[in-house]
Amino acid sequence: MTNQIVPPRIHNDPLSVAGIDTHPAIDTKKVYKQALKYWQNELLHVQQAYFHQGQRAVIVFEGWDAAGKGGAIRRITERLDPRGYQVFPISAPTEDEQGKHYLYRFFNKLPKAGTLTIFDRSYYGRVLVERVEGFASDSAWQRAYREINEFEQLLTDDNIKVIKLFLHISSDEQLKRFSERLNNPYKRWKLTQEDIRNRNKRNEYEVAINEMLVKTHTTRAPWSVILADHKWYARVEVMKYLTLTLREGMVIEPPSIDPKVVELAEQQLGIKQKRM
Repeated sequence: MTNQIVPPRIHNDPLSVAGIDTHPAIDTKKVYKQALKYWQNELLHVQQAYFHQGQRAVIVFEGWDAAGKGGAIRRITERLDPRGYQVFPISAPTEDEQGKHYLYRFFNKLPKAGTLTIFDRSYYGRVLVERVEGFASDSAWQRAYREINEFEQLLTDDNIKVIKLFLHISSDEQLKRFSERLNNPYKRWKLTQEDIRNRNKRNEYEVAINEMLVKTHTTRAPWSVILADHKWYARVEVMKYLTLTLREGMVIEPPSIDPKVVELAEQQLGIKQKRM
């Protein structure tokens, strides 16, 4: 089965991020905390199933600068077993990596059996920042759509689930968050020259994002765009979508205990397994 191009799973169902209402919200902190805790616990059960069944998944986060990718990833991993996942923040390639194919450094970060790999930014930089800033030639980023689709098909053919999320915020909300970072001594480090450069080219980035969504949204590696002007809403949506997608086709049940363990616990520790 080949990866066919299909319309992206985007709230309000347009084919681009242009003109989307990015303002859905959760009204109270209590509702947010309850929803977050519920989906975090559900995701923990999914992670345990992946571990015991030896399954693997790659989770890709892309989005505007200050869209909340890091905050969403922190909520995802907050209750997970740290042995069962790895998070890779992706920045500019090293000097050594620059001499290799751009996908090289991602092959080295694929998950081992029973684990999840989370990319905070990813190989999609080839068709986003490298395209807009001229770091890749026109021919290089244009052929990257095919290369990325083929790469993701290699993963799904090897039974690695690929989940891709794009966090979308409005221009006004991005400017507000930049201002908050600039004026918070503990967050100033998050605001970079690159953030300001990228904002000044927002229109060009929007064109690149829309083309990326259209050309790399496939049946087995679809995109989901998360409306992220409201951080509470976005985090819960990420948790919900991720949990439901990861557990598709999985049996989410606790593994059976070794009968010998039950026997030894009773004989040597004096404790019995309760009947469920």
